[in-house]
Amino acid sequence: MRRLLALIFALVLATGLAGCSALFAPIAAQREARWMAETPPLGQLIPVEGRQVHVLVAGRARGTAPDVVLIHGSNGNLRDFTFDLVGRLAGHYRVIAVDRPGLGWTDSWGEADSDPREQARILRLAVEAVGVHRPIVVGHSYGGAVAMGWALQAPRQTGAVVLISGATHPWEQDLTPWYRFNRTILARPVRAALAAFAPDRSVRNAIADLFDPEPLPNGYVEHFGAGLSLRRDSQANNVRQVNALLDHVTEMAPDYATLRLPIEILQGARDPVIAQETHADPMVARVSGARLTVIEDAGHMLHHTHQDAVVAAIGRATRRSGQ
Repeated sequence: MRRLLALIFALVLATGLAGCSALFAPIAAQREARWMAETPPLGQLIPVEGRQVHVLVAGRARGTAPDVVLIHGSNGNLRDFTFDLVGRLAGHYRVIAVDRPGLGWTDSWGEADSDPREQARILRLAVEAVGVHRPIVVGHSYGGAVAMGWALQAPRQTGAVVLISGATHPWEQDLTPWYRFNRTILARPVRAALAAFAPDRSVRNAIADLFDPEPLPNGYVEHFGAGLSLRRDSQANNVRQVNALLDHVTEMAPDYATLRLPIEILQGARDPVIAQETHADPMVARVSGARLTVIEDAGHMLHHTHQDAVVAAIGRATRRSGQ
C-alpha cells in the first residue's frame, strides 16, 4: 500500500492538486462501473429509512436452526464471508451476512454511520426484515465494534457475540499512514487516482498483507471483489469510519461490563492489525461472559486461515446462549 500510495501521490503532484479529481473522474467512473457489474449483490437489498442494506441469507430454513449474523471488517463487504465461512456454517445455522453501511452494496447514512453503534442500529433494522431471532453476532476486525454496539443496544435480543480479531477498545498508537493521509486535503484526488489507476497486482499485494504471516488463499481476491472497496465513495466512507473509531470505542468500552451474554473471542498471536493486549485482554478482564482463544502463529484473517477454530467458537457461543 505504501508503494501504491507513493505512485498515486506522484501522479497527483504531476498533474497539480486543482482539478485532479475531475481529471481522473471519467476513468474512475468507468472502472467503478465494471467492478460493480463484475460483483453484483449476492443477496437482497432491503429498504431501511429510505436507503438500502445488502443482506444475504443462506443455510437452514427460518426457525429450524440458530441465526448467525456475520459483520465484516474495514474496507470490506459480505463476500469476505461467502468465500468459505458461509458454506461451512450453512448446514447447522441460518446464516445472515451483511454489508456494513457505506460499503459493498449498502448505502451510506453519511456522517452518522461513522459510529459503529449507528451501524449496528441500521443492521438490526435490516435483519428484522428477514426475521432474525436472538442471533449469534459475529464481527471481524472493525465489525467487532459493530457487534459490540449491537449487543449493547439489544442485550436481551442477542444470543451471543463472537469476536474474530475484533477492534473493541481504545488504543494509544496512531493509525497507519494511509488513514492519517486521508485526513489531509490531498485525500480526495488520491482516492480518485486509486480508483482510476490502481494496478491489480498492487491491490493483490495489499490484500495479501492482511493475511500475513499466512498465505493469501487462491481465488480470494477474485471472489471478494476488491474493486467494490476501491470505488471513490467506498474509500471515503471507510476512511471516515476508521478515523472516527477510536473516539467511539472509547465511549463504548466502559459499558461492556454491563453485558451478561456470552462473548467468544478469537485472536491470532501474530495479528499485524489488532493487538491482543489492547482489545482481547481488556475484554476478558472486565466482562464476565468473555472467553478468549489465542491461536499461535496466526494472523488477522482467522475466518480464512483457521476456519475450524471459528466454527468451533460459534458453536461454543451458540451452546452458551442456550440455543
